Amino acid sequence: MSGRYLLDTNVIIALFAREQTVLDRLATAEAVFVPVVALGELYYGARKSGRVEQNLERIDEFAAAATLLDCTQATAQHYGEIKNGLLAKGRPIPENDIWIGAVGMQHSLTVATRDHDHFSQISGLGLEVW
Repeated sequence: MSGRYLLDTNVIIALFAREQTVLDRLATAEAVFVPVVALGELYYGARKSGRVEQNLERIDEFAAAATLLDCTQATAQHYGEIKNGLLAKGRPIPENDIWIGAVGMQHSLTVATRDHDHFSQISGLGLEVW
């Protein structure tokens, strides 16, 4: 399968674990991007881990090689639209997932995740479960 993907945090963690399914999907992707929000979640997880320095170094190396996407005013506009839609449906999801979804919508990317339940609540978002 090919395409333009935005990696969710749980897919990046699977990549760190060298899970073959993720490696295979990445090998056929047209382009891969990482939202800075996912990096924040990774850094948070590293700070809570038993191997803080080793995990921080791994994230730093990954970030240096990745194509990162920041949040901008356009992202914030998508965030507001998404959050309002979720509120109207009575289907809240975690804030960071809304931001990741907003980055995906802004750049017309398919979010690669293992969290179908959250991201499937965002109307119009391209989504693949890896």
